[in-house]
Amino acid sequence: MNNSVINTTRLLGAGLRALLVLTLVTGVVYPLAVTGIAQALFRHQADGSEIQADGKVVGSSLIGQSYDLRTKKGKETPEPDLSKFQGRPQDGLGTNSVNTRYRLILSGASNLSADSKVLVERVTAAKAAVIADNSVGGYTVKPSDVPADAVTSSGSGLDPDISPQYAQLQVHRIAERNGLSVTRVRELVDAHTEGRTLGFIGEPRVNVLELNIALGELLAKR
Repeated sequence: MNNSVINTTRLLGAGLRALLVLTLVTGVVYPLAVTGIAQALFRHQADGSEIQADGKVVGSSLIGQSYDLRTKKGKETPEPDLSKFQGRPQDGLGTNSVNTRYRLILSGASNLSADSKVLVERVTAAKAAVIADNSVGGYTVKPSDVPADAVTSSGSGLDPDISPQYAQLQVHRIAERNGLSVTRVRELVDAHTEGRTLGFIGEPRVNVLELNIALGELLAKR
C-alpha cells in the first residue's frame, strides 16, 4: 500500500514537472523566440503589413477594402465610389448581423459551382456594371475587355490586388471623375504594377489600396 502511494506520488510529481517545463517552453520561450525573430527580420509583415496614409494606418496590403459611398436613403446597399479604383468583388467583406456595431472580415468564397444559375447571374450583373461604370465620354468598354477578376471574387474573398488589365480598364473613368489626364492616371497604374514574384510565381498585380492612396496624394498636390 505504501509503495503504491509512493509510486503514485512520484508519477504525479513527474507529470507536474513535465507540465511546467512544457508550459514554459511552448507557452513562453517559443512564442517569445518566434515573436523576437519576426520583429527583428520581418517587422512589417509581423505587424500586419500595415499601410499608412496621412500618418495613420488605413489598412493592410494583404486585405482588400470596399470603396463605397454612404448608403443613400431607401437603399440597402451602398454604391461604389467611382472616383476611386475598385477592387474585385469581395465575398469576404460581410456584415455582422449579431452585433451591428462591428464589421466582420469573413474569409471565404461563394462555393458556387461554375454552372450555378446564381453565379452566372451574379457574374453577368457584375460585368454589365463594370461596362456601364467605366464607359465614359470617348471611351467605351467592350464585353471582351472585362477581365475575370473584375467580376469574380478570389478564393479568400479578400484579395487586395487586381490585374493590370482591370486597373487599366478603369483609367478613363478615374481621369474623368478626378479631372486628370488619361496619360497621368495610366502612368500611376504602371508605377504601381508589380511583376511576378521572383519572376515566375503568380501573375502581375496592382494593389488597389496602395494605388488609391497614390491617387489621393496626386490629387492633393494638384
